[in-house]
Amino acid sequence: MFDFAVFGSLFLTLFVIMDPPGITPIFLALTSGRPVKVQRAMAWQAVAVAFGVIAVFGLLGQQILDYLHVSVPALMIAGGLLLLLIALDLLTGKTDEPQQTKDVNVALVPLGMPLLAGPGAIVSVILAVRHADGATGQLSVWAAILAMHVVLWLTMRYSLVIIRVIKDGGVVLVTRLAGMMLSAIAVQQIINGITQVIRAG
Repeated sequence: MFDFAVFGSLFLTLFVIMDPPGITPIFLALTSGRPVKVQRAMAWQAVAVAFGVIAVFGLLGQQILDYLHVSVPALMIAGGLLLLLIALDLLTGKTDEPQQTKDVNVALVPLGMPLLAGPGAIVSVILAVRHADGATGQLSVWAAILAMHVVLWLTMRYSLVIIRVIKDGGVVLVTRLAGMMLSAIAVQQIINGITQVIRAG
């Protein structure tokens, strides 16, 4: 039998961490100025990258971290620093300069990782896979992961309609807003990582 409790618990956890509504302005800011076909492709690529990273860590996560001697707090701090650099670019308007961003596939970094497949999502999946009982539990866990990524793709895919409504001026506003949100997420992630280091010590 399918375990709806396990499915619902992990799906809600990933929904809060990956935050599809919150990722929308960041996706719009990072992909603005590109052709619609390219933006749609980037939405698909970002979700595919995130799913790939989550799947790898779901299967081999603890072994990978142990082999590299990397702790979860270190992963969180590194991800937070990377997000903070991207946020500063959004806030200062550097992403408005085509020479610097047109050839960069932001679907891979920072969208796919660490925005979607960030430390929080990775750790949640590692724990869920570890604690799932039998084939039923594993099926429920992976179904929740897949369903979450479908929601992410739908959110980004249809958020492109917003660009047509708000025009260039609105895109600039959304870019600055996304920078503020992303910087707050980055700082909070760094704080969480440092807090865990202190508690472990």
